[in-house]
Amino acid sequence: MNPLIVWIAIGVICIIIEIFTPGFLFMSIGAGAIVTGLLSKIVTNFPLQILIFAVVTFIIFISTRKWSKKFLEGPDEPTNVDALKGKIGTVVKTIPADGRGYVKIGGEEWSAVSKDGIKIEKNKKIFIKKIDGNKLIVVPEQIDK
Repeated sequence: MNPLIVWIAIGVICIIIEIFTPGFLFMSIGAGAIVTGLLSKIVTNFPLQILIFAVVTFIIFISTRKWSKKFLEGPDEPTNVDALKGKIGTVVKTIPADGRGYVKIGGEEWSAVSKDGIKIEKNKKIFIKKIDGNKLIVVPEQIDK
């Protein structure tokens, strides 16, 4: 069987597999196989072809690793309720010193408690310090003058 066809077929199969799996591993293997297939016309020794395949695959994998890692991880932005940390909101139901009240942030109401155990009146601005389960831990917003 013609080594060119075998190596190219392996490369194409690996690239097709890569479409369905994340990580760029099969893309590296597929590219290594295609390069080896093209070089198989010059290098007819099979053990040397295996060595070329391994080296080329390794080089492609290492050179694309940083890019693929960045591509797969995406941005490091908080999502869902974690994105509320550090935001400023308004008290819509007074937060008692030892209980829960409600605050409004971005059009949504959230259950909230005072971090310092102090009463925070309705319509006061608050700053979200942290999130504990389904409630926000807040402090009154301090305006530096």
